[in-house]
Amino acid sequence: MNSKIPTPAQRFAAGVQARKQLARSEHAKLDRAVCPKPPLPLLFEAEEGRLPELLKLKHERMCESPFGFFRGAVPIIAADLSCHPHTGIFTQLCGDAHVLNLGAFASAEGELVFDINDFDESMRGPFEWDLKRLATSLILAGRAAEIARPDRNAAVRAFVESYRRMMREFAAMPVLDMARFQIHRIGRIQPMKGIFAAAKAATAERTLDKLTEAVPGGKGERRFRDSPPLLRRVTGKEAKDVLASLEEYAQCLLPERRHFLEQYRPVDVAFKVVGTGSIGLRDYCVYCEAAHLAKNGDRKLSGDFSAPGFDPLFLQIKEEPRSAYAGYLPADPHAPLNQGHRVANGQRAMQFTSDPFLGYTTIDGRDYLVRQLNDHKAGLDLTKLNASGLTAYADLCGEIFARGHARSGDPIMIAAYLGDSDKFDRAIYEFAHAYANKTEEDWAAMKRAIAGSGAGDGTERGGKIVVEAAAKRAASKKTKTSTKRKGNTKR
Repeated sequence: MNSKIPTPAQRFAAGVQARKQLARSEHAKLDRAVCPKPPLPLLFEAEEGRLPELLKLKHERMCESPFGFFRGAVPIIAADLSCHPHTGIFTQLCGDAHVLNLGAFASAEGELVFDINDFDESMRGPFEWDLKRLATSLILAGRAAEIARPDRNAAVRAFVESYRRMMREFAAMPVLDMARFQIHRIGRIQPMKGIFAAAKAATAERTLDKLTEAVPGGKGERRFRDSPPLLRRVTGKEAKDVLASLEEYAQCLLPERRHFLEQYRPVDVAFKVVGTGSIGLRDYCVYCEAAHLAKNGDRKLSGDFSAPGFDPLFLQIKEEPRSAYAGYLPADPHAPLNQGHRVANGQRAMQFTSDPFLGYTTIDGRDYLVRQLNDHKAGLDLTKLNASGLTAYADLCGEIFARGHARSGDPIMIAAYLGDSDKFDRAIYEFAHAYANKTEEDWAAMKRAIAGSGAGDGTERGGKIVVEAAAKRAASKKTKTSTKRKGNTKR
């Protein structure tokens, strides 16, 4: 507890005062002159230490569309945002806010919920950075789905207005009411019915059928399928190192959750490629089974044990480097050293309820997040998105991000800064359009660079040619923007 916490009146005044440092209308500006040029070296530099044989796949996915590029381009937007003034009103950032980084999953109580579900880039930072990235993603997703411009515009406005409206409500709530706030209308929102239907069907048993196969010549035992590069079985020392890391992981769980984990035994290990921005990082799956007494036809215990695969659990062990924003924001003295721990803390801070098996570990000196791989997870299908669905979804995103920021920041200060007018809404709308256009230009530049330099060839040669070609210009710009960033952190 903090006996020196400012009063609500002082926090409200601080939020209003922040407008004098950075007017709400100023958020509309995207100053290309201060953005690092060329931007692509930021991407390739961030790939250092990743598995080079997977970079070709990452680049291919980013080159598929501007939205695909945007998903993997957090290092670029982090640098661009850092070169612009910010409010100085900090909260926990998702960091990689976009329309596909929200999804359905099962709560600890077994209920289906919908929330932000990716926190690889999470750290404390200016609240508006999440909003600018999410709003830009609405424009790009709308373009990808061939939704008309007026409808894309309506979606962005719905997102920001919903965020501002809900932040005002959270600012007026008792703290525990805000912390317990649930969004009960989710199931009635288009396109949530389809997402929840898919989540309900996404069971561990379905994952078992999809990712594993019967061991040839065995007695029903299961093992991971081997279908590289997206899924490959891991054996030998690599598998032993992964399994050994589960001991450290178990120690970070609450005692009652550790008890449940101890009732499973690891059976097999695989390397799995997921997402876009994370490709090239080390990402393992551990297939576990729990044994139960079998029942006979009368539902009585038979004395035999259940067959292999009866009660599967899939754990994802995902490498976590430092956040792309870490070089541009002041270091948090209370932040954990383990990057997986950082991600888990960010997730728990922003989510209403989190994976009961969420934790972290280390393997060979690298930090990892641990969570369930499946557990009724499902997300938005852009190919099925229409105009009304995009607007309804955007409105929900605004409410969810407001809740996450209110839980982890100061809702009174944020609400006071935003105010009752739509000045901030219009500014974010203008920024989103400008940044979506910049993203399309950066995407086109990446396609040209990949085609001309071999950056998609899956070797370490990949990005280095592009990086070296722009090294002097990038270094010069980095020096200039560093001074600007230092000024921002004082706000």
